[in-house]
Amino acid sequence: MQIQNFLDHHRLTKNPFADEDAQTDAVFKTHCLDSIRHPAWDKVYGDPAEPATAIVFGEKGAGKTAVRLQLARQLAQYNLQHPGQRVLVIHYDDFNPFLDRFRDHVGKRRARIEKTLAQWKLWDHMDAILQLAVTGLVDAILDAQSRNQPVDCDLKAEDIDGLSRDQSRDLLLLAACYDQSLSGTFRHRWSRLRQRLRFSIWRAWLPWVLGCGVSALVFGLLGYLSWHGFWGGELSGFQRFLRGSVLLLVAGTLLGAWYPWVRKFWTSLRLARGMVQHTRVGIREAGPLRGVLGFFTRNELSGQPLPNKERTDDRYELLAKLQALLQTLGYSGIVVLVDRLDEPHLINGSAELMKLLLWPMLDNKFLKHTGLGLKLMLPSDLTPFVEREDKSFYERSRLDKQNMIRSFHWTGEALYDVANARLRGCAAGGAAVSLRDWFEDGVTDQRLMDAMRSLATPRHLFKFLYRLLVAHCNTHLDDAPNYQISTATFEANLALYLREKETYDRGLGAI
Repeated sequence: MQIQNFLDHHRLTKNPFADEDAQTDAVFKTHCLDSIRHPAWDKVYGDPAEPATAIVFGEKGAGKTAVRLQLARQLAQYNLQHPGQRVLVIHYDDFNPFLDRFRDHVGKRRARIEKTLAQWKLWDHMDAILQLAVTGLVDAILDAQSRNQPVDCDLKAEDIDGLSRDQSRDLLLLAACYDQSLSGTFRHRWSRLRQRLRFSIWRAWLPWVLGCGVSALVFGLLGYLSWHGFWGGELSGFQRFLRGSVLLLVAGTLLGAWYPWVRKFWTSLRLARGMVQHTRVGIREAGPLRGVLGFFTRNELSGQPLPNKERTDDRYELLAKLQALLQTLGYSGIVVLVDRLDEPHLINGSAELMKLLLWPMLDNKFLKHTGLGLKLMLPSDLTPFVEREDKSFYERSRLDKQNMIRSFHWTGEALYDVANARLRGCAAGGAAVSLRDWFEDGVTDQRLMDAMRSLATPRHLFKFLYRLLVAHCNTHLDDAPNYQISTATFEANLALYLREKETYDRGLGAI
């Protein structure tokens, strides 16, 4: 019996349970993104007008990625309804680029990853988040064709034109530090951004113009003296003294004229080298970065925070500058969606490595930073590590203030609603369909909910129902179809799946 015949009979256009990952689940994105919410949704979502941190620990397949996608959709709708108080949404869910750059920066490729990750600090997370935010912001200003997908940002021309010179300088400094787009060269993008902001740089060229002007005058004077025979013929003692004095005066004049430019060059180079050395999750070269810093005057760089030291203070100041810019551009807050911590190839699902990567972020000052809300979707594998921590960890992280959800638990009733919502999403012409219609009367609603409670997560539910449908169709012919699953088939497949799930939960197999 063909599965499609079973689906057609129940007025379904496609199999509602064929997909298992929310990232690629068309049924979820099309039909269930706005209609199905986990019971803890309100605590995770909070109030976008006052972004707050939420920490969720959930099993694999419990719906953490689905919640992240729902948060992004809900925040997008909030932004449409509140154009003057929008929230910048940053998807911090692909750690591979940052980890690869960090590993290249701090250690050898053959070094143990545990030793490398032990050097990961809070400011590395802050640098990564600032890179995503600034790159997305620059893309939006330049209207880049290949927008930075991890950032949801939309700007109007009048918002950009409203930036003051100091704000334009701050944005250009942030771009110099953190713009990591691969759509163009660093210098070209920075120059385009400067032109779009109408940020004049003629004052930054004054030391160079002074050096060139004085050099031209001096060499012109030397040529004039040579033309009149100042350097030739027999010389008396006084003439030799005079010639030496002229040479010393020329050398001193040239040194004095070029000193401001040379000092500025070496200052920019020192800053650039410090930024390249201490921004360990980015890609920068000191040469182009020095050239960009040279477009600022000494006063414009004086006292400005730069990520050129191993500390978080400068990063907090840079984050505050970014927030001030976003406030002018119509974004009153920032929400960072953290997910897929177990997926980077260097982590490879290891709970110990996830702990090394995540723990520096669990700092109350960062998690409670004004105007910043972090939504951390974390694997339940980390829960035992949290429970074994000492007093100093809890004093630093203050998890009691972070809207922490220890278990992303699903009841049988909630999963039953999820299954029916997916069926309605796949129903032809909006037909009234129910999972109840799939089963004989012997499989009661209560039995279905009890079974779903034992499956525990949406992913296990979808896997089981898909297998159950395949098993049922394989035991019937197209010429003698049966459009209801028997109690025996249901119980047998459920028992088999639960045994496999137990093995999977112990990390000894796959489903």
